[in-house]
Amino acid sequence: MRIAAVDIGTNTVRLLIARTESRDSETVVHWLDHREAVTRLGEGVDDDRVLSQDAMGRTLAVLAGYREAIRRHEASMVVAVATSATRDAANREDFLARAEQALGYAPTVISGGEEASLAFSGTTNAATGEPPHLVIDLGGGSTEFVLGKTEPDLAMSIDIGSVRLTERRLPHRPATPGQVAAARSEARRHLDTVVLTDEPGTILGVGGTFTTLAHLIGDGRVHGAQLSAGVLTDVVARLSRATVEETVSRWGVHPRRAPVLLGGAIVAEQALAHLDAGTITVSERDMLDGIVIEAARTVR
Repeated sequence: MRIAAVDIGTNTVRLLIARTESRDSETVVHWLDHREAVTRLGEGVDDDRVLSQDAMGRTLAVLAGYREAIRRHEASMVVAVATSATRDAANREDFLARAEQALGYAPTVISGGEEASLAFSGTTNAATGEPPHLVIDLGGGSTEFVLGKTEPDLAMSIDIGSVRLTERRLPHRPATPGQVAAARSEARRHLDTVVLTDEPGTILGVGGTFTTLAHLIGDGRVHGAQLSAGVLTDVVARLSRATVEETVSRWGVHPRRAPVLLGGAIVAEQALAHLDAGTITVSERDMLDGIVIEAARTVR
């Protein structure tokens, strides 16, 4: 069957249309269409808990385009979810009503824990590496940690991500050493609440920050790329010395992702330090795949 999954995130709006099949009691996901747009829906939400009209307008325009893609692919099931920015917004009901009009399907606001479980399901479905797997889903407004072997044994969400850390601690670019130090301290304050129940055999990073950082290291891979602690620290240093315009021109970063990439890189760097881990493996399979897998299971 063909299933469409839509993720309305703090920084990006993403679509996956996939065909699923059952094989040896597992759900295999075949991508048919995969796209994302950086709309910065959560811009300013950390300050006043309100989704701005401009940010909603950008997001709704993308959702209208996704509606047409879903129609063309003749998806038999559509599941749309909204995450951190929408969870935190006082005007979320207004946005959700307008999002349903634009997309043609009603989005559901999911909790950080649900977000974490879906990310684990999608990422580990085709993952290799030694279990247990720790999945780190680094978003714009929150970061999820999920640990388990075949099912999540631990799932938790912290309220810090690329957009939120940028708006709190990184107002300018280039960033001063003091601003970078303050951002690292802010990230550590949230990460100190992450306590694992088991030692992970493999750490997997998902989300736009990780895939963009994989592009930056320039070895030609994204899915399966290895980001070491040293590489992340080096990238933080390079990004902190660059303007937003230089981040776009030098490294080809999307103009709307460039302002928040340093914040995301700092969260990634500090997460690895908090876990006392050497490397993290980037995965392009993520929560969207998890949504598709869970939807397919409901109709078996």
